[in-house]
Amino acid sequence: MLLEDVKGRLGGRAPAVVTSDEYPAYAEALLAVFGDEVTPPRTGKPGRPAGPRVEPPAGTCYATVHKERRAGRVASVQTRVVYGSLPAGEGASTSYLERQNATDRHRNARKGRKTYRFSKGWDVHAAATAFTMFSYNFCWPVRTLRERDGAGRWRQRTPAMVAGLADHVWPLEEWLTLPAIQR
Repeated sequence: MLLEDVKGRLGGRAPAVVTSDEYPAYAEALLAVFGDEVTPPRTGKPGRPAGPRVEPPAGTCYATVHKERRAGRVASVQTRVVYGSLPAGEGASTSYLERQNATDRHRNARKGRKTYRFSKGWDVHAAATAFTMFSYNFCWPVRTLRERDGAGRWRQRTPAMVAGLADHVWPLEEWLTLPAIQR
């Protein structure tokens, strides 16, 4: 499951903010993976005591983005907090994910809409996706991420450089010839 992989990559910590569209399964899946099982204390009142339930982890916010369309265009966008609270100054947005999906569809013909290109096997599809994501994040300088150096020249940067995962733009040949396991 995708969220189990995310949890492993986060070292078991729950993310501070998660945003998505309004697909109802997301809230349940987030609780199933990151939620804390809580058993309410007995009240001393007659009747059956409340059983255990899963609650969102403290400090986690899950918000959805609802886009209203008119004549095929987005007319308005509303955000709704499902649980938790958004940190001050931060809004719910799916723009990063939508940008990544658009880039993925553009660079990986297997994911293009209404095409005859497809993957015959899941392993090949996963490998093509990994190649696309890596080459975009490590080997492709993004114009909007560039910055000026002390001399006023532009320094090209990749998303991985901005995230602190790389110190230079990787040529594809360098990545392809690097051993997969570093000893």
